[in-house]
Amino acid sequence: MTIRNHDIAALRRLDVAHHLPAQQDYRLIQEMGGSRIITRAEGATIIDGDGNRILDAMAGLWCVQVGYGREELARAAYDQMCELPYYNSFFKTAPVPTVELAAKLASLLGPGLPHLFFNNSGSEAIDTVIRLIRHYWTQKGERGRQIIIARENAYHGSTIAGVSLGGMGPMRAQGGPLLPGFSHIMQPYRFNEGFGEDEEAFCARAVTALETRILELGPDNVAAFIGEPVQGAGGVIIPPAGYWPRIEAVCRKYGILLVCDEVICGFGRLGDWFGFQHYGVSPDIVSMAKGLSSGYVPISAVGVAGHIVETLRAVGGPFIHGYTYSGHPTAAAVALANIAIIEREGLVERTRIETGPYLAKALQRLADHPLVGEVRSVGLLGAVEIVAEKGTNRRFGGKEGKAGPILRDLCIENGVMVRAVRDTLVMSPPLTVTPAEIDRIVDVIASALDQGADALAGIAAS
Repeated sequence: MTIRNHDIAALRRLDVAHHLPAQQDYRLIQEMGGSRIITRAEGATIIDGDGNRILDAMAGLWCVQVGYGREELARAAYDQMCELPYYNSFFKTAPVPTVELAAKLASLLGPGLPHLFFNNSGSEAIDTVIRLIRHYWTQKGERGRQIIIARENAYHGSTIAGVSLGGMGPMRAQGGPLLPGFSHIMQPYRFNEGFGEDEEAFCARAVTALETRILELGPDNVAAFIGEPVQGAGGVIIPPAGYWPRIEAVCRKYGILLVCDEVICGFGRLGDWFGFQHYGVSPDIVSMAKGLSSGYVPISAVGVAGHIVETLRAVGGPFIHGYTYSGHPTAAAVALANIAIIEREGLVERTRIETGPYLAKALQRLADHPLVGEVRSVGLLGAVEIVAEKGTNRRFGGKEGKAGPILRDLCIENGVMVRAVRDTLVMSPPLTVTPAEIDRIVDVIASALDQGADALAGIAAS
């Protein structure tokens, strides 16, 4: 591999002058003199323009399942580009790898979800989910079923439709007005919304919230319920035991569709191919992206139950929806090669049997720290809750979001990339992560907690 030389100072100037990075404070980027320039990566490590090696405990953005530097994926893209770089599926046509990927995904999803629709991102997959749900009910002759229920603090993408469906307050406060036809219920976040409450009682309350909302809206007006098996961007919120089967039972009781947003949880993250399999439920629709190609190229998909497609085929007429790059052959070829690596190296099983349990055990080393209110994990998703007072869920400065960014920045300075969601440090390392790398992640977080104690004390006193 040829390592290119870059003028990093010039790139940072160009970054400020021309590049608007995603979900950033542009004043802050300007004050910093530009973004940190990432030049290359290998395994679970990213390398910036100053030569700093940073262990990527976020797998990019929850997505680089097989790690960085996989020449096999580059070769799959090259070979496909030489043979057929692009063609569409609008003209009663389909490229070879697109069809092969649909069949492969159907086999991984199981017999309940035999059909796939391709998009380019998780956000686009959510738009497809919304349109498909409403089209399905219209074709069934139940045009009144338009409302989709989601959860507060849920993340379902950044398009207008995704933000309207999602429940993140800061996102919903920008770019309005939002689209109608969505309703939100409580999230199953016991540390924040049921602190000290019995797990079974909290679970029952969270499930009852769905049934209550369905009855308030009128069952004949509700089209679907959607949720991430584990809320990733919301703060790695792991639902209480029994939550998902009981949610599914409510959906079946009132005849509404169950949708699992697997954009983060899919492709081995929880120790099964998909989160719905981990929790033992059978959704009608599944959205997926990120780990589908390990982030090497943009691609997403929506898995669809047979009964939905049977209805659309019986009624006939086009589903007037899709994208120029839906089922892009190069992206599909890379996704197939990525899935082959996951299978060949047993990364799903390794997450379930080895590295997931190792992460859970390693995080327990932080549990007694005076700044830690809770540690939790499932598979290779982990979270550390930061609190101002041990034994409570009280936050520094009396408001969420004061402590997390301070500790996140200390972790990055010490060579580990984590993310702060309000006052929760979250992690999602590549499925190739080693026990030694997990130990380093936890050690760096422990060091950041110690280093940040004085700064956080100042916030508490302010």
